[in-house]
Amino acid sequence: MRAVVQRVTRAQVTVDGELVGRSDGGLCVLVGVGAEDGDADAVYLADKVVGLRIFEDGEGKMNRSLLDVGGGLLAISQFTLYGDVRKGRRPGFGGAMEPVRAQELFERFCALCREHGARVETGRFRAHMEVELVNSGPVTILIDSQRVF
Repeated sequence: MRAVVQRVTRAQVTVDGELVGRSDGGLCVLVGVGAEDGDADAVYLADKVVGLRIFEDGEGKMNRSLLDVGGGLLAISQFTLYGDVRKGRRPGFGGAMEPVRAQELFERFCALCREHGARVETGRFRAHMEVELVNSGPVTILIDSQRVF
């Protein structure tokens, strides 16, 4: 699984003009599920996301996690994180998992984050979403459960 984790002061996602998820401070996480991913990847990703120490402590150092600061997590499914553009100009998505199983793993990731104590809201799976956010810092971290950058 892949995630683009952004520390935000606020974020929201709408579908057809309807607000479906938001965070008033915390993280906005774009989550992609790869064709070879399984439950262990969801566990790894959830542990990493809620435990990332990317919020400042009293001394201005990134030393606090989402749970430490009591922030919210807006999780948005994003199969395009598996877009392969190495050949040509149109991305190929053969590395992304088929939608039914991908939705199950995305929902598993969200459930695991909630089990850790995070307040989680989501976008709407397979919908055309409009995402608005204010990246704080900016702080943006890439996580891939299958490889190390």
